Amino acid sequence: MSDPSDAKDDETQLVRRARRGQEAAFAEIYRRHARAIHSLALRLTGNHATAEDITQECFLKMLQFLGGLRDGTPLRPWLKRVAANAAIDRIRRDRRLLAIEDDDAQPANGPDPLLHAESLGLLRRLSPTERTVVWLHAMEGWSHPELGRRFGRSESWSKSIVSRTLARLRLELDEAHPHDNE
Repeated sequence: MSDPSDAKDDETQLVRRARRGQEAAFAEIYRRHARAIHSLALRLTGNHATAEDITQECFLKMLQFLGGLRDGTPLRPWLKRVAANAAIDRIRRDRRLLAIEDDDAQPANGPDPLLHAESLGLLRRLSPTERTVVWLHAMEGWSHPELGRRFGRSESWSKSIVSRTLARLRLELDEAHPHDNE
């Protein structure tokens, strides 16, 4: 079994080589992290094309800021933060352009899928803002003050979005599976 510090040292070497302009090093960094970044962007935006755009933006930003990254800084958390911020910017921009309210998410109609598929379907029913706030809080560990600041809102706004959204999802699950609670 390999030592985790070996992977960190290996990534540090890749970053150093990428700073020197070695395309193969950048390609390896992309290969290692692109899938995770794309998955996060897709979860936050719910749109494959937008997730692709965000993934590309994320790695272009990495190229711009590669010189400023300290040696030993893990890339994946940094890349995920860049991707999440790009998704938030898209959501905020799209909301301004379309003047959509956060509460306008329409439930999808369809047959009852398996629980895993259903949970993905439930996420897709959420507005982009709800999906992003809930995912970043619950799965990526962002704090309510952080989310509020990033969206230009208050901490209580973030808490309210998470609480209200999770309550609605629980209710939808209870309605879809009424006998599971007996």
